[in-house]
Amino acid sequence: MITIKSKDEIMKMDKAGDIVIGMHEALRDYIKPGLTTLEIDAFCENFIREHGGIPAQIGYNGYPYATCTSVNDEICHGFPSDYVLKDNDLLTVDTVVELDGYMADSAWSYLVGEGSEENKKLMDITRECLYLGIEQAVVGNRLGDIANAIQTNAEKHGYSVVKEFTGHGIGTSMHEDPQVLHYGKAGRGQRLSEGMVITIEPMINTGHWKSQIDDNGWTARTIDGGISCQYEHTLAITEDGPVILTKQSGE
Repeated sequence: MITIKSKDEIMKMDKAGDIVIGMHEALRDYIKPGLTTLEIDAFCENFIREHGGIPAQIGYNGYPYATCTSVNDEICHGFPSDYVLKDNDLLTVDTVVELDGYMADSAWSYLVGEGSEENKKLMDITRECLYLGIEQAVVGNRLGDIANAIQTNAEKHGYSVVKEFTGHGIGTSMHEDPQVLHYGKAGRGQRLSEGMVITIEPMINTGHWKSQIDDNGWTARTIDGGISCQYEHTLAITEDGPVILTKQSGE
């Protein structure tokens, strides 16, 4: 069931979003070659707790970490580990913060070190897909309008869109209705209404869109070793257009 949020509830989610924003902005200067993804996770958990938030991913269906840290061919749900980051690794950090019972969710990708032009292009196009999807998140449009904008842009540049993982509603629970696909036909699906709060989080691959799951039962990676990139925002549907609750400085 889709829940419609009041302006007060959206304001509470916006405050949770402020912590997510601050964490991602802090990671810009923190991430560098030589760090492990476990160190990245500890940095994020400490930031969230020091700012009064709860790292909501810990304990979710048994998940043990504050973040998902997905590197290179890992699409999503990458486990923080002793893996040491090296130049040109493409790292996605995904987290959910709870504050006063309300949640905000954002994943952001970072290029470690100088990086290659190929990875920079993938990141640029993935971020562009996110923004094109957000542009369609207006009252009266349908979820298919978001999906089609993302898929059309990704495939125009020779990339594929992961289909097994989706965006979602969010509020007092991490995952609520509706599912927000990143591929599909315009004019199809649930119509968007004022007060809906959703995530849009395209996962874009250099190779095939299909994924395979690691033995840990969580981490999804590309089936062909292709590189994957993801950007995600939490946003509210309002009469004045989409309001991004996890928008960072400089966007």
